[in-house]
Amino acid sequence: MRLPSVGPSGSVSRRALPASQLAPSAARALVRAQIGKHSRAGATPQPQLARLTEEAELLVSELVTNALVHAGTRIEVACDVETCEPETRPGAPRGATSPDAAPAGSGSAESGSAESGGAESGGTGRAAVTGAAATGAAATGAAAVGRPVGIEAVRVEVTDAQPAGRISSDPVGRRGAGRGLGLQLVGALAESWGVTYRRTEKAVWFRVAVSALQPRPSGSLNEAMHRELVAAEIFSASRQADERRTAGWTDPGGAFLAEAGELLAGQLDEDMVAALVGQLLVPRLADWCAVWLTEDTGGMRLSRVWHSEERKVRALRLALEPDPPPADLRTVGIPWPWPGEASGPGRTGSALAFSLVAGGTCLGSLVIGRSGATEMTSSVARTVEDVARRVAQAVFTARQYTRQTSISNALQRKQLPRSLADIPGVEAAIVYEPHAVGQTVGGDFYDLFPLGGNRWSFMLGDVQGKDPEAMSVTGLTRHLVRLLAREGHGVASVLRKLNATMAEESAEAVAVAGEGARPRFLSVVYGELEADGRAEGAHCTVASAGHPPPLKLSPDGGVVPVVEPQLLLGIDESADFVAYPFDLAPGQSLLCVTDGVTERRNRARQLDDDDGLARIFADCAGMGAAAVAERVRQATHDFGPEPLDDDLAILVLHATAD
Repeated sequence: MRLPSVGPSGSVSRRALPASQLAPSAARALVRAQIGKHSRAGATPQPQLARLTEEAELLVSELVTNALVHAGTRIEVACDVETCEPETRPGAPRGATSPDAAPAGSGSAESGSAESGGAESGGTGRAAVTGAAATGAAATGAAAVGRPVGIEAVRVEVTDAQPAGRISSDPVGRRGAGRGLGLQLVGALAESWGVTYRRTEKAVWFRVAVSALQPRPSGSLNEAMHRELVAAEIFSASRQADERRTAGWTDPGGAFLAEAGELLAGQLDEDMVAALVGQLLVPRLADWCAVWLTEDTGGMRLSRVWHSEERKVRALRLALEPDPPPADLRTVGIPWPWPGEASGPGRTGSALAFSLVAGGTCLGSLVIGRSGATEMTSSVARTVEDVARRVAQAVFTARQYTRQTSISNALQRKQLPRSLADIPGVEAAIVYEPHAVGQTVGGDFYDLFPLGGNRWSFMLGDVQGKDPEAMSVTGLTRHLVRLLAREGHGVASVLRKLNATMAEESAEAVAVAGEGARPRFLSVVYGELEADGRAEGAHCTVASAGHPPPLKLSPDGGVVPVVEPQLLLGIDESADFVAYPFDLAPGQSLLCVTDGVTERRNRARQLDDDDGLARIFADCAGMGAAAVAERVRQATHDFGPEPLDDDLAILVLHATAD
């Protein structure tokens, strides 16, 4: 069933539309012309006519757009204008005009009902889709005697062809077309509406009544819908929208600026800031925008280009990129050359450039453009100027963060070795995972370096705490151990010297900061290894100070500790330390871990309770160093459901069998 060829006002305007981008504009023009034809009688107040036209245009534009997105086939739009005598109260009952009163055969999109095929043969049935058709004779008669008439309502039907058997159960994109709000706007603004399903067609109709027009935003519109509605009104092709743009090109005011500030706050990547600017300004304030950012070399790079028509982005970038704004440009909005053919043959417009200045420095430029003869008014320029200030501050903050991050990463990289030394006949593997987010180094540290003469040193340690000061101690310890070892100090001597240094550091901290200072204690496994690569394995000497004891794994799965535990470094300056020698035979592995592994928790249990680490290590018999390290790492993560709450470091040495 469809709107009849003769309606309450005497005629229905009907037009078939192509499945192209021109369809929404043609549908709006049809509705605008039909309302204009009946408004010449002058009985309906102009403000009501303007509002009725705007809402009918908005709804038909949404429905046609969604039909294009979801069907992409032939579309037909029919529009009828209901009229009444001035003495007749607009909106008085004129038949079945709401879904509740609709005859059988029509239904709202929410009900999902479908009409019978009776309309296919005659096409003259009167259901909810015809609204007041049953009482059209009275209105027609009133107009026939020549008395002035007023417009009571506009009824529109949008029909799209559907392949047989493939009628969508999601009318007009209720699940979300690419840009439209679909039936949400129809339900919010229309006085009544419905969906009609036929064998090869689907039609959506709505009725907008003069008496039902409400101040905007309607209580049934949520905030997001209202913003979309405002944007649709501003950038539609209606006469009212053109007048509004000419008068002031709309000033979004504080709400828009607040949204811009909220969106940009906390962004720590300057290119992401530039990308968000385009989404903020297009299409609400401009058809396109471009953001240039300064570089360390003093030049300008085009960071992001945004256009309301995505297919034009590349052409716009190519047109803008060769001629960037000067890097030292300081302006609050100067005319900028229009990018020629980038916006389409023969199209012109106006563009403005705004400098991005923060901290006394020019960080880039923002250029916006609007096609057409309408020029940007001072209110729009002031709004974009405010946005540019927020963008500049966001870019400044992002650059400060990037600079600090680069410095931090550079300093952190110095705390750990760039690579592990190669030992003939011995494989080495390390797993290192700092707990702190964004850090590459924590309180744990490791090293493996050559001493010369078929000798190497290795260590794995943990500084108390996880703050940046703990990280600084890791670098001090690693470099001090290298210096002592290369000066000829043995394992026990290195630990004694390191212990004295840590105790001295703690005493100085207390002297400077008082009793509230936090002393730094250090746990470490340190050892030396001799290997000549002749398949005899390696000879090791190891000592452990306050650290989980290293474990040795034999090919048969036997696991034994190789040292006795000793005192933490930094507690007692006069403490003595003992080193333990042993052989690492071919096929055997040595495992050193920090307490991030042994003290991994699952409720009241720790991973190393009841020799838990030894059992995990025993299952690694026959594996190489890298496989053992990964198995222990995975077992540590899997032991508890919560994320790790400490740094994790694993060092594995495996004597190869050949």
